[in-house]
Amino acid sequence: MARGHPASLLQQPKQSTREASVFGWVENIRHKPQRAPDGDALRRLLATRNRAIPAPRAEAAGPVDRDLPGTEIAPGLHLIETFLPQPIPAQPLSLAFGKRPDESVQPCDLLFFDTETTGLAGGTGTRAFMIGAADWHRDATRGEGLRVRQLLMATLGAERVMLETFAGWLAPTTVLSSYNGRCYDAPLLKTRYRLARQREPISALDHIDLLHPTRRRYRGSWENCRLATIERQLLRIQREDDLPGSEAPAAWLNYLRGGSARNLRRVGEHNHQDVVTLAQLFLRLVEAEAEGRTSTP
Repeated sequence: MARGHPASLLQQPKQSTREASVFGWVENIRHKPQRAPDGDALRRLLATRNRAIPAPRAEAAGPVDRDLPGTEIAPGLHLIETFLPQPIPAQPLSLAFGKRPDESVQPCDLLFFDTETTGLAGGTGTRAFMIGAADWHRDATRGEGLRVRQLLMATLGAERVMLETFAGWLAPTTVLSSYNGRCYDAPLLKTRYRLARQREPISALDHIDLLHPTRRRYRGSWENCRLATIERQLLRIQREDDLPGSEAPAAWLNYLRGGSARNLRRVGEHNHQDVVTLAQLFLRLVEAEAEGRTSTP
């Protein structure tokens, strides 16, 4: 722009120029004013334009919370293990609630499991970044109780070891139990095993999905049969500060990008409660079926 008296510049006819910005090319249009400003107004205008604009005050920067729970058992793979003391059911558990009246399962053969994933679409682009499992276990020092083990991937490269570790928790007598896991969690894990070129251990095992017997028994009693509703209405469990499952993918991806681990820890808490709830729901369905048979004339 040519240097000259500012008033003469303000009197130029309407014109447009194009300038580069971070958003692309923008068009600046200068309009011819109705009248030139007087001397005092012009001085005030120039003073305003030349006044230094203070930079925004920087927020106090602190270290990013990257603390993950559990023990790192392999590069990028964390194992979170807890133990809830409780008596193991003394008798085999009937599967009559699942329309298998002549079958039962040994309590210690059950493995309740749930995954946290990068999305709900499924397919080869979706992966499980956390696998939670609970089983009744006799510990040499702690006695009987519900053992909860969770595998959490902190890097993409830890998936292979995570799958191998989960496979090591399964035995030929293991009976899987989930909530809609037959349609979602199990197929997803099978796909991940195949993509990792590992033996897929899930198809050979019995799988009791608690969603369908829960729907058959309690449909119409409450607004829906989501696990959170069943917890609240049937098991009298009220979660506090629970992170919705829909926010789990964002929590994990944010951590991978260098963000805080706070919400990822909340994902772990959510997953922990899910598998504990499955064990309680299984027992409640067994009891309800037995009570119904007893009351039937």
